[in-house]
Amino acid sequence: MAVQEARQYGEHATACAGCAHCGRTGHRRAVAAFLARRDELAAGHGVPAAVAHSPVAARQWVSDELAQSARAVTAHGREAGPARLDLIRRGTLRTVWGAVLALLLAQALTAVEAGWTGARTAGLCTALALAALLSAAAHTHRARGGLLAPLAGEDNRLSTTRTVAASWLLLLSFSLLFLAVRLLPLRSPAETGTGTGAAVTAPAATAFDLARAAGLLTALALVAVVTVTARLVVTAGIAAGRLQKVRADRPRAADLLCDDSGRACLADVQYLLVSGAVLALAAVGLAHDPDRLPGVPWSLVLLLGVSAAWHLAAKCAEGVRPTIHSVVRSREAGDLDAPIRTGDDIEIRGRGFVPPGAGAPVPLTRLVVRIGPVHAHVPLVPVPGGFANPTDTALTVPLPADVEPGRVEVSVVTAAGVETNRVTIDVVD
Repeated sequence: MAVQEARQYGEHATACAGCAHCGRTGHRRAVAAFLARRDELAAGHGVPAAVAHSPVAARQWVSDELAQSARAVTAHGREAGPARLDLIRRGTLRTVWGAVLALLLAQALTAVEAGWTGARTAGLCTALALAALLSAAAHTHRARGGLLAPLAGEDNRLSTTRTVAASWLLLLSFSLLFLAVRLLPLRSPAETGTGTGAAVTAPAATAFDLARAAGLLTALALVAVVTVTARLVVTAGIAAGRLQKVRADRPRAADLLCDDSGRACLADVQYLLVSGAVLALAAVGLAHDPDRLPGVPWSLVLLLGVSAAWHLAAKCAEGVRPTIHSVVRSREAGDLDAPIRTGDDIEIRGRGFVPPGAGAPVPLTRLVVRIGPVHAHVPLVPVPGGFANPTDTALTVPLPADVEPGRVEVSVVTAAGVETNRVTIDVVD
């Protein structure tokens, strides 16, 4: 009933696919229907009498029913995708213009006693110019979430290294544009021919003093190198089959602090915190001395380098190649010990069968066991709150009738498309 209700609501959601509320509501209802159906089947209810007498047939029917329900959830999520991206785009734009408004209010409050200065005007003009540029960029990439488009990786997750590099680039752009606006009034005497240009050269040389800005430029170069290196490490890991990447449904803010499986990652957390702290100190330095590029002390640059090295080392150690350790005959209570025969269940033990982020039902349905020339899909076995089969370290699959007796090679193809090593088993008549 829950699945049928979700499908009926899905027809209404499809009729107004452009409505963000209907898209999100339809997806939430489909997820709730799937979870209810999974728990119902896990309790042994809802299985047709025609297949209930056969454990193998009942298990296969349950797996197919859950797979169909999971695909319905994915379809609802796909329909709600454009509406979600539009909400993300609007949210980032509200954040940008909200920051401009906050800057204006802060300057107005602090100017009550100190008075309005040229630095305040330059800061406000710079913020308005950058906000306009970011709004134009968000409109250009509106189909991919606006400003989050360049921050998301190929797996549709927010990248910590890209976000940190973009933050430093934004600070440098703001600083350069701010100083350019500050120096504009100094050009008037030179342009009118009444001055010698020295009034322009001296302030410009002071504002863009390389000795003072060396720390800032080094920090920017460091985070840029980390971004490129992390991309190369991930690409090399995927090519070698050691790193498995499964595409996420949508980018989330938690991606900056968590790994692909959604668990908090200490390497990402420390890199984001250290980079954010050093970046905030640089921004405070610009506010304290608005006539020059902000200086970053070499001690903070060294701290940022240690944090970046930690992050890259964790990236290099990330991932595990899926491997089969052994294949045994699955024995239930009351069965006699026997060799593997056609129709028996075999249990494949190893690691890396379920990549990070592939614990959702749809990726689990893409798990395939290659048994000789036969490709067998791994059945989903529901339990309250999850699935007992497959797991990351073991999976059970029935030996198809098309497998000929003799020595047969067994391998597993994960949801990320990576194939494990091959293990040979003996199948008897």
